[in-house]
Amino acid sequence: MKITKVEPLLLDRFLYVRVHTDAGITGLGESGTWGQLEASAAAITKYGEYLIGRDPFPIEHHWNVMLRANHFTGTAVTGAVSAIDIALWDIKGKFFNVPVYELLGGKIRHKARLYGHVKGRSIETLVQEAVRLKEAGFTALGHLNPLLDEDVDQPYYKPHAAKIEEAIDNVRRLREAVGPKVDLCIEIHRRLTPPEAIALGRGIEKYTPMFYEDPLRPNSFDAMAEVAAHINIPIATGERFHSLYQFQTLLTRNAVQYLRPDVCLCGGITGAKKIAALAEAHDAWVVPHNPLSPVSTAACLQIAACIPNFAIQEYPSRTPELDGGTALLGNDLATGLAEQVDGFIAIPGGAGIGVELVADVERKFPYRPRPIKMRPHVDGSMVDQ
Repeated sequence: MKITKVEPLLLDRFLYVRVHTDAGITGLGESGTWGQLEASAAAITKYGEYLIGRDPFPIEHHWNVMLRANHFTGTAVTGAVSAIDIALWDIKGKFFNVPVYELLGGKIRHKARLYGHVKGRSIETLVQEAVRLKEAGFTALGHLNPLLDEDVDQPYYKPHAAKIEEAIDNVRRLREAVGPKVDLCIEIHRRLTPPEAIALGRGIEKYTPMFYEDPLRPNSFDAMAEVAAHINIPIATGERFHSLYQFQTLLTRNAVQYLRPDVCLCGGITGAKKIAALAEAHDAWVVPHNPLSPVSTAACLQIAACIPNFAIQEYPSRTPELDGGTALLGNDLATGLAEQVDGFIAIPGGAGIGVELVADVERKFPYRPRPIKMRPHVDGSMVDQ
């Protein structure tokens, strides 16, 4: 069997790849470089020049060539490699008529625990959405930003004391709304400085969050280690990382307890499996990052099925106020995923990754590019959000 075509597909807000073979088997993958999808699509095309005419089966070999041939990486490149890697695993699973997890050692669980997205521009909306998802069966809630998901066009300013005290109180209100049988995955979206992150982390300890995600920008491993050393709740981070070695550095600095590899960014299924093994050796847990479409979810679930240190899966359910609906993000573009039941989702049992794009998807879902913009501060600088 030989690869005949490597086809990037920019659809809606997503970037996919189709890898075609002369055996009529087509593999599907997704890039997680959602801020620079056009650049990642160009990298997919470039890697296609290498892959066309080659056997799709030696995935580890291709993975190493793509990442090491020129030793230039970065998220646009690794997003492309990730998409292709997922597609190659999809082809191999379809050839042998088994789910990908069977090729990775077989499954150790038949379903994966989920946390749904809770978003809102006000604490009242956050509480309302948290209660709605609890009533829908979720036992964990994430994307929970106690600093709120305010409009990026609205200039920002808040004094230190108000920022920290209001955020602490928002976590209190969320905990009181859902009770102790629902885990809160607190998400800061890289918005704090180290002193702020320590102050907020200490303030929310009593509300027993499952983890404290991305309190800082992903720039300094030492800064994250400093925060971890001064708070008593677990840190989750890694969704912006594109290399196994970035995760290694975090772990050796005791800066993380829950790793957040993005299967569509960190090197695909091959890269995520390596990161999970590294985490296992450090007694750390894996929470796959997944703000993308059902193709990403299906790839994540192949990893969740077969690693012992899987903790919980991000499930990008939508919020009416910000997303205009409640269905799974990108749900109209692909088929094959089961519905969540009581906060769990069945591992896909189909061959390959278990999902396919819908018919005529290119016509139905034209590409919607993302603009480059940041939220302004009232002093004219910019705010991470």
